[in-house]
Order: sequence, then structure tokens, then C-alpha cells
Amino acid sequence: MNTQSLSKILVLAVMVAVTSLGFAQAANPQTSAPVKAKNVVLVHGAWADGSSWAEVIPRLQAAGLNVTAVQNPLSSLEDSVAATRRALALQDGPTVIVAHSWGGTVISEVGTDPKVSALVYVAARAPDANEDFVALSGKFPTGAVRAGIQTSDGYTLLSEGAFLKFFANGVAPKKAKVLYAVQGSTAASLFAGRTTAAAWRTKPTYYAVSKRDQTINPDLERFLAKRMNATTIELDAGHLSLVSHPKQVADLILQAAGQAK
Repeated sequence: MNTQSLSKILVLAVMVAVTSLGFAQAANPQTSAPVKAKNVVLVHGAWADGSSWAEVIPRLQAAGLNVTAVQNPLSSLEDSVAATRRALALQDGPTVIVAHSWGGTVISEVGTDPKVSALVYVAARAPDANEDFVALSGKFPTGAVRAGIQTSDGYTLLSEGAFLKFFANGVAPKKAKVLYAVQGSTAASLFAGRTTAAAWRTKPTYYAVSKRDQTINPDLERFLAKRMNATTIELDAGHLSLVSHPKQVADLILQAAGQAK
């Protein structure tokens, strides 16, 4: 083999290696260090409001982060996405966007925004683009909370018994009753909404699995976290881990913001 032929082979090998590296990085956004973010946008889920983050917010603020909790209207996916986009538009730099429960649908759509540096899912849905998440959920055992859904005029609420026993299991009863009182009335059609994007495919992702969740099956949460190649923690918590385990949830958000201790 002459020198010219050898040089061509070496150049081709380098090109293949670089191309392969590019594909690997695209498929695994976790490979790089977290972008340092100073902003956090929190998105609550169904049957809740922004106050569900009350135990997490002070911890993030103490670390110097600018925190915004979206008051998600829960009337439709489109309305909830619009509310979150408005909050995101007010941020002045890299922003970690965080969701609990159904809110994961919202951040999967909104998270493609260039300002979003990372996504954090807390016992949350994480649909793929145009995925029938109801069908996906049907492959796992149904959460006990489902029996407590009450529907009126196209909107749903959880019965007090189901809320306290299954939705807020692991939360102190006094606090759980306050959360029950402020639960957000949620459109029955909300859960069938489909995203047009899956931001977790291109952004670093983090997931907090609730091992005692009776709203979203823990094995479904594990499936979603693995599918996203998310940095994952497991908490000995029910669905409202952001209330019962705020320090661990805040620490995961800080890690996503590049401010882990």
C-alpha cells in the first residue's frame, strides 16, 4: 500500500470516528457536564397548584437561584404549555425546567426552548412526541388513586379519601388536607393530550422515582427514566415526593443546574 492510499484511509477513519462521536453525543445528552443555570421554572401537575412546590422553593432560593412556580390552568395541554412559555420567556438565561406528575407532559413540549438547559421530572409523565401516553400507562398496573376521580362538567377532582390515602400518601395529614383544599380542578380531557416534541431527547434529563407512588406506577416511572437515559434517584415516597422529600428533590434540581454540592 502506498503512502497516498494510507493517508486516505487514515482520513476516512478519523471522519468516521468524529461522525460516530457526534451521533453518540446526540443520543446521550448526559455525557457533558451540566450547564450552570441561575433560573428554575417549576410546573405542577394535575389536582395541584403552584403551592405544591412550597417546601422545595426556599431550598432553591437559599442556593441563589431565581425560582418561578407556574400556576398551571389545567384546562388543556395548550393552555398549560402557554402558561409555562410565558414564565420561561421572563427568564434571563439558562433555566432548569422541572415538572411533577402530569406537568411532565408540559415540559416535554416546552423544554425545546433554547433557554432550557436541563429537565427534571419528579414522579412525572415523560411522553415521546405524539405518543399515546394513556395507552403506554395501560401497560402498567393502574394506580389506586384512579378510583377516587370525580367528574363534573368536564372537570375532575379527587375525593378527599383518595387524595389523602393514595395521592398524598407519606405526607403529614395536616399538610395533606391543605393540599386537598387547594387541588386544581383538572379537565378530564387533559390526560389524552399529545405533545409535538420530546425535549428529553436532546436535553440533559433528571428523574426522581417515587417507590411508593399510587398515582403513577413506579415501574412506569423507571421505564420513562431509563428511556430518557436520565440521571435517576429513587425516593421512599408516595406521589407527592416534592412535599414529603423536598431536600432530595431540591438537591436533584441543584445538580441539574450545575450547582450540586
